[in-house]
Amino acid sequence: MKRKFMANTNEQYDQVIVECRNLFKLKMRDYGPSWRIEQPRTITDQIFINAKRIRTIMLNGEAMVDDDIYSEFVGIVNYGVIGLIQLEQGFSDTVDMTREKALELYDKYITETKNLMIAKNTDYGEAWRDMRISSYVDFILTKVQRTKSIEDNCGKTLVSEGIAANYQDMINYAVFALIRHYEGTES
Repeated sequence: MKRKFMANTNEQYDQVIVECRNLFKLKMRDYGPSWRIEQPRTITDQIFINAKRIRTIMLNGEAMVDDDIYSEFVGIVNYGVIGLIQLEQGFSDTVDMTREKALELYDKYITETKNLMIAKNTDYGEAWRDMRISSYVDFILTKVQRTKSIEDNCGKTLVSEGIAANYQDMINYAVFALIRHYEGTES
């Protein structure tokens, strides 16, 4: 039986993605798809930096830079999508993609990632709603470490999910944190 939150979760997910996509689009105006020259492992390290900053701020109780932790969660969403794009397209020595194509791919991967969330959310009974934000960060950091191991093994796994699945989980945990933030239930 589905919990009553499911419809609300879908709407909230979409609202969070509108914000993330808008920032992605604005940055594309400023920089274009300059990230095309980055290898997927560099994207993984960028997500690590975002998640590590969140954890450090949570543990220390203060930030030395003005950006709050929720802007870092937006960064994790957007870099996760970039990672998925780079996995499919491969990296390039030049910026070889239009802004329009990047946004088209963004939408494609967000749709796939949301569909994964819906499937898992149904199976797990929206357990994420009862978790702490710090646990999302721990899970993201764990997924980063798993991704690094897979990357170091040339993308091969014996029995585990691949890099794309880990990026999708990172995106979804970051979206959950943003939903909780907007609800005012982040504690």
